[in-house]
Amino acid sequence: MNWGILSTGVIAKNFAETAKKMDDVHIHAVASRTQESADAFANQYDIPVRHVGALALAQDPDVDIVYIGTPHNAHYEGMKLMIENGKHVLCEKSFTTDSEQAKEIFDLAREKGVFVMEAFWTKLCPVYRDVERVIASGEIGEIRAVTAQYGYTTAREARKFDPAQAGGTLLDIGVYAIGFACMMLGYEFDSIQSNLIMNSVGTDAIDAITLRKGNAVAQLITAIGANMPLVGGVYGTKGHIDIPDFKNPQRVIVCVDGKEPYELSRPFEINGFEYEIREAMACVEAGKTQSSVITPEQSVAVMAIMDEIRRQNDLVFPFEKAE
Repeated sequence: MNWGILSTGVIAKNFAETAKKMDDVHIHAVASRTQESADAFANQYDIPVRHVGALALAQDPDVDIVYIGTPHNAHYEGMKLMIENGKHVLCEKSFTTDSEQAKEIFDLAREKGVFVMEAFWTKLCPVYRDVERVIASGEIGEIRAVTAQYGYTTAREARKFDPAQAGGTLLDIGVYAIGFACMMLGYEFDSIQSNLIMNSVGTDAIDAITLRKGNAVAQLITAIGANMPLVGGVYGTKGHIDIPDFKNPQRVIVCVDGKEPYELSRPFEINGFEYEIREAMACVEAGKTQSSVITPEQSVAVMAIMDEIRRQNDLVFPFEKAE
């Protein structure tokens, strides 16, 4: 199976670095907006074919599946182009800029008979299978609360906040916290409340989000421009689970009331990206158009939650205003 990569940015480099360490993964081609960028990326990761532009990659007969790591605003058009040319797709999160786009993409993939999955690597971290088992066993009782926080500073703030690229905290890292809450509580909520602190260019810098489902609540805070410990937690009536590095954890601590805490550890084989690559390849080899682990319904549901949060805070991107 031959991979193509659409993008030469930071996340695409992470993907390529991981793929190089996997014996069963072959990257055949990379595409960028310029030949110089494509050549530099290909030389760094020993990729034989270099394309200028997405169309050339989409029309490459030797590419079977494409990893898309472009900015959020380009995901929809990039996926559509690949699907219409018969390519399978693994696309970075946030999957699209809104839920309607996501629905269209999955419908088109089904129509064309190709596989598409959101690259929400968090859900595939092996230690989350242990978390699911502990919760299902009733060991920590009924879930009453979920918490997650994630914040960082960056020299690339102008790029991260760029409204023309669907920038801001919500689509960049808020998706991690929301996706985590959904993993713990399910993908439908009774109420969504949010408070976004906007930046000078009109996108969100700090997001405070509350999701309620029955007797349980998720409290989430994410930020670009403020460093915050990357931690998550699941709290039940009989105990709780602490999840350091909740977006890509390798260990969790289970604390049952009245007992000594214990740790569950599942170290990555490489860096965590390997699991989404393997899931995509396994699905394609099995002739599937979707994953049963990261499903289209889940991706659409997370996008719909972010749609509502954006609606509540009047967060509209320039390319949407023109529609």
